[in-house]
Amino acid sequence: MEKLVIIINGAGGVGKDTVCRILSEAYHVKNISSIDPIREIARRGGWEMTDKSNAGRRLLSDLKAAFVRYNNLPTEYLLREYQEFLSSGDEILFVHIREPEEILKFREKLYTRNITLLITSGRVQEGTFGNPSDDRVRDFEYDYIYQNDGAESNLRADFMKFFENHILPDI
Repeated sequence: MEKLVIIINGAGGVGKDTVCRILSEAYHVKNISSIDPIREIARRGGWEMTDKSNAGRRLLSDLKAAFVRYNNLPTEYLLREYQEFLSSGDEILFVHIREPEEILKFREKLYTRNITLLITSGRVQEGTFGNPSDDRVRDFEYDYIYQNDGAESNLRADFMKFFENHILPDI
């Protein structure tokens, strides 16, 4: 398989990490997020990794926006990880990015096949996190949208079918 970058997005709790794990069972996958370096900074300031509250999410969003303005840290981090991916044995690079302008900024720097994928679920209420990173997830035109509304026991088979029937033939 030729290397593929999947820029993945979706509201908290829709199953993004689960989808990444599912593909990692069939392909060599690397999974990164534009928030990774920001989490480390927040952790040093007292933020707990388990804090999924709206206040915690807002902190990460605000810190990320500050570092985007200051030195473009999130995108620079992603580009370094992308370069490592290119020289690795991995086939798929999942890149989690929330903000539409950050998706575009990263995507324009890529020179391998890449797609954008939105994961949605009727079980998760969107637009209620109180920060621009999470609340603007739908403000982008994605290449693919996967609706994760089936039973959890069927997710593996259903997503693999979606990936093999829709994404793989297009790349």
